[in-house]
Amino acid sequence: MTDREAKVIVGVDGSDASVQALRFAAQLAPALGAHLHAVACWDFPQMYAGYVPPDFEAFQAAAAKTLAESLDKAFGPDAPQDMSKELIRGPAPAKLVEAAAGAAMLVVGRRGHGGIRGMHLGSVSTACVSHAECPVLVIHSDGSSSQGTHRLWRGHKSKGENTPT
Repeated sequence: MTDREAKVIVGVDGSDASVQALRFAAQLAPALGAHLHAVACWDFPQMYAGYVPPDFEAFQAAAAKTLAESLDKAFGPDAPQDMSKELIRGPAPAKLVEAAAGAAMLVVGRRGHGGIRGMHLGSVSTACVSHAECPVLVIHSDGSSSQGTHRLWRGHKSKGENTPT
């Protein structure tokens, strides 16, 4: 795959919503003439700074395990043939927006909390909707359905606004 080919980027964090986002994006990518690109972001907690040297390999290995387990939950042995995956060190909101530059779409999950809180986007999905230049699809999961519910947001970074479609 070259960087010039269309991609559907999926943020993966191990949550049920991100597993559902992977499944939905795998169905959506062919319709967009794109391939699926799963991205897991990792970083070490700031509480480690200054106290003990961070074990970068351990944090990266944990992210790799989360990504592998999420892909296994989403697809089992039937993972899309043209899917690619990537581990990126850094804060998920910024790194997902950066990874989605030039993408056909960015798909992220958000964990459902129910009630009024469940109607709001989380911090990562809010940042993606607010800053991504491509359309952003947010998959809501309450764990009760295999597909989840979703809402598509069109990114308009240059206009400073985002609107649900």
